[in-house]
Amino acid sequence: MDLNLKGKVAVITAASKGIGKSIAEGLLNEGVKVLISSSNRENLRQLDAEFSEKGFTGYSLEVCDLNLKSDIERLFAKAILEFDTVDILINNCGGPKAGAPSSMNDSDWQKGYEHTLLSAVLLTSLAVEEMKKNKWGRIINITSLSVKQPIDNLTLSNAFRSALTAYAKTLSLEVGQYNITVNNIMPGYTLTERLDHLAAIKADERGIDKAEILREMAENVPLKRLGKPEEIANITVFLCSDAAAYINGTSIPADGGLIKTI
Repeated sequence: MDLNLKGKVAVITAASKGIGKSIAEGLLNEGVKVLISSSNRENLRQLDAEFSEKGFTGYSLEVCDLNLKSDIERLFAKAILEFDTVDILINNCGGPKAGAPSSMNDSDWQKGYEHTLLSAVLLTSLAVEEMKKNKWGRIINITSLSVKQPIDNLTLSNAFRSALTAYAKTLSLEVGQYNITVNNIMPGYTLTERLDHLAAIKADERGIDKAEILREMAENVPLKRLGKPEEIANITVFLCSDAAAYINGTSIPADGGLIKTI
């Protein structure tokens, strides 16, 4: 299938590793020009070396702390300076601090809000104005299955990813007239550093090996395995294309059937 994406411009946040990295690679394979951001300069350097070895061109890298409005504005400005426009925005970020509701203080809530919700809202607001000029745009938020089925001990992620989902739905009602679609992808247990970190926390609490936690997670999935970052990327790339032009304002699970609701 020709996805007709060659020459489009995408901005992807938190994309030096994991799901974000796989999305960047998937879009580059379709001929998209990609601005990749991460808060970690060394991770970007390693990604650059890997992508260069694979022969990728048409991408650029930028350090961006999603907790800082100035960094978000600088990231968007670089996209315009280097590529002239923004057609696709992938809002992706690592999860906020884990913990039960009773363990969260005011600072935790503020940081979770800024990192998980506000950063996406700020960057989306900038991108929408550019997309309106082009009468075309794709905004995709990488959220979590927790917006449908809250996950124990992930209070901040449950709350703010759900808020982002509500924001995205509301925005889709406003910008659809400009041929801009807004959708969310809800990954389940996917093999990333974040999942590895959460498994390590649970393993420490229970006094067992991390591998056993990962095995239990996989066993809870109807497909009896954990997801791969590239499987999330495949859905994302499709949603960016004209083939998905009539999909708008929705959340798509990529969880192996783990969500139990209809």
